Amino acid sequence: MCRVNEEKSVGEDAFVWFASLIPLVADVVNARFTFETLTAPTASQLHFPAYDRFLKEIDKCIKYLQKQETPTGVELSENEFILHVEGTSNTHRVVRHIGATSWPGRLTLTNRALYFEASGVVSYETALKIDLSRADVGHQVKETSTGPWGAPLFDKAIAYESSELSEPLVLEFPEMTSSTRRDHWLTLMKEVILLHRFTSKFNIEHPVHVWEIHARTIFGVLRLHAARELLRISPPAPANFLIFSLYEDLPKGDYVLAELANAVKQATGLSPCTATSTLNGLNVSHGVSLSNRKDASEEETSSQADTLKSLETTIDQVREEVKEVSVAKATVEEMKEEGIGDSLLILVELASSIKNVLPWLQAVVSWERPTIALCMIGFVLVVIYKEWVGFAIAVVLMSVVGTMLWARRNRIGERHKEIVVSASSDKTTMESIVAAQHSLKNLHEIVKTTNVAILRIWSILIGKSPKQANVVMRAMIGIAVLLVVVPFKYILMWLVLCFFVANSKIAKYMCSEQGNRRLREWWESIPIIPVRTMNSPP
Repeated sequence: MCRVNEEKSVGEDAFVWFASLIPLVADVVNARFTFETLTAPTASQLHFPAYDRFLKEIDKCIKYLQKQETPTGVELSENEFILHVEGTSNTHRVVRHIGATSWPGRLTLTNRALYFEASGVVSYETALKIDLSRADVGHQVKETSTGPWGAPLFDKAIAYESSELSEPLVLEFPEMTSSTRRDHWLTLMKEVILLHRFTSKFNIEHPVHVWEIHARTIFGVLRLHAARELLRISPPAPANFLIFSLYEDLPKGDYVLAELANAVKQATGLSPCTATSTLNGLNVSHGVSLSNRKDASEEETSSQADTLKSLETTIDQVREEVKEVSVAKATVEEMKEEGIGDSLLILVELASSIKNVLPWLQAVVSWERPTIALCMIGFVLVVIYKEWVGFAIAVVLMSVVGTMLWARRNRIGERHKEIVVSASSDKTTMESIVAAQHSLKNLHEIVKTTNVAILRIWSILIGKSPKQANVVMRAMIGIAVLLVVVPFKYILMWLVLCFFVANSKIAKYMCSEQGNRRLREWWESIPIIPVRTMNSPP
């Protein structure tokens, strides 16, 4: 018997313990997340009136779903249970979009498939079945936008894609303000898809074990429906009630799913604590025979207890990871709220350290500091010749580690809690507009130059300009022969020397202006393929 305190409320641990005995109000796998969602408005205390109403809503949902009609022209299998229905006269509208046309209808989701029935004059037409139980099919469900003539104006639809469909199935869930209905359906469809991926991934083949997973999923959906009725003012996050949708996105959630699969496959006896037994007690029909099942022995019960303890330990680790990730994501979300102007200012500020290093490197490469340049050339050549590249990388990595330890010891992170970026400018408004116009013009020139370069390279590759293509092919053949004959480290050493010598005074003295001119003229003589833009798709 579960005792409550004087205020008739229950805490998290008691709620989880009760869920481990009777998996009706929660599943032990996600009971803590369910409790947090249910008690968010009541300071982490589940009061008895709310608990009582939650149970009644679950019972009401079961009876409501059992009364739903089978989709037109479809015969549901014995182990197929209707999870959600919309588009009827008593529920919200559902619209299917096919190109520029739209068709209202009834949408039904089961634990195996999705059915859409277009509304006819008198009744519904034959249902379109989308089989979600095949794990070998690449199911993809994502958010999308719809609108008149295909314009993406209303972000209240989902698009289902698979290799079995020639075009995506687009379903819209119209509502005035938010897109809560769309998010609800999207999560439910993902849960069914992930359910069958789970059974396929962990090779859960025994009918009783498979139905246990289905029963857990069915209960999760029922709890979600009940919670939405209980928390109408602030609809809960759907994933907190669904096992697979929850742990698919949580850090190290795959560990919990692996523990769950192990626990399900180890169960050889029928226990009253299973979701199958609980669902069977609620007169929910299924195609799995339980008549030949034996009650779990004491050894099996002890093994299940150990498995449950291991599962709870893994869940606690995941929750700790979730807290850390939530804190990190909160800082990232603050950063994402910045506009494009502020984002550019932040990028410039973050790159300022690199900007300070670049002049020093440029001075070394241009031989303004010959001593450092000679030392760098000698060091690089020795590393390449002795094949100490791995050793050099290891030294660099250890130097970075040493710098990080130094920063931690001196508490640099505590002293620099934020980066201050100044958004002020000494330019007038007109000067800022002119500078922005020049920057946009320069960007346009860079884009055009890049396009021309790509088109010229493409002309060479496809033989549009045979003369230049022959030159390129001869050069590539020569380089290929050189790479075969000469060891690569010598070629790399030669390239390093060329790089440093090219920026020295000797190279500038020996540089042939005529040769550079011939090369530029050769490049400009390459014709490009004409490009034609069209307003309509080809």
